[in-house]
Amino acid sequence: MSSSATGATSTTASSTSSASNPAAAQSDGCGNGPVIGGPLPQPSPGKAAGTVEVVACGALAGHIREIAARRGWPVVVRPLSAALHNRPEKIKGHSERMLLTPLAPNSRAILAYADCGTYGALDDLAAEAGVSRLPGLHCYDLYAGAAEIEQLFAEEPGTYLLTDYLIKSFERAVIQPLGLDRHPELWTDYFGHYTRLVWLAQRATTELEEAATRIAGRFNLPLTRIDTGTKRLEEALAFLIEPPS
Repeated sequence: MSSSATGATSTTASSTSSASNPAAAQSDGCGNGPVIGGPLPQPSPGKAAGTVEVVACGALAGHIREIAARRGWPVVVRPLSAALHNRPEKIKGHSERMLLTPLAPNSRAILAYADCGTYGALDDLAAEAGVSRLPGLHCYDLYAGAAEIEQLFAEEPGTYLLTDYLIKSFERAVIQPLGLDRHPELWTDYFGHYTRLVWLAQRATTELEEAATRIAGRFNLPLTRIDTGTKRLEEALAFLIEPPS
């Protein structure tokens, strides 16, 4: 999932090929391109209630705050920059520093990340620190479900996925890190193999619809919207924050 103006990778979105060819599991820094994750550590039942420090991917942090406020969870969200998706090898180190510097005494922590291109490194960290992370290979699994995402790629391997966050931050999350603001001639190198855009919509608005349409226009590709909401993300968080006794 790493990319930059000088060391960018391609954005091949093929969920079936990455398991046998890890080198193909690359991304534009926003999860478009499958990743490989190890088994998910499970939370220990019966942990005492108290402050939960959520070390979160910046792309999920806003939704996590909204869910926590609505559920009345005693949560402190500690977001890491979503730009770390451009350098997934750094996610573990940044997450570890957060885990080693809790803000509240006697708090417990969870990792609000999927594997996110770390190839199991976050699972290793979770095991070492005695915490749990969210399930899935990438955040798309947390919105639409792993089986649904796999089906989307099976139907059309050249699928580029958008979320509300990615639509809002497309310039700074995709265009600028890939250097396309300075070298627009590279657009085809990065995106020429895509055949459709699918927007996994958490909360569709007219503004987001218009922005998504503009992005599709840049790709010159059709746009499909799937309304996912945040139900799956909320269920995954609940399992970690309110572990079954």
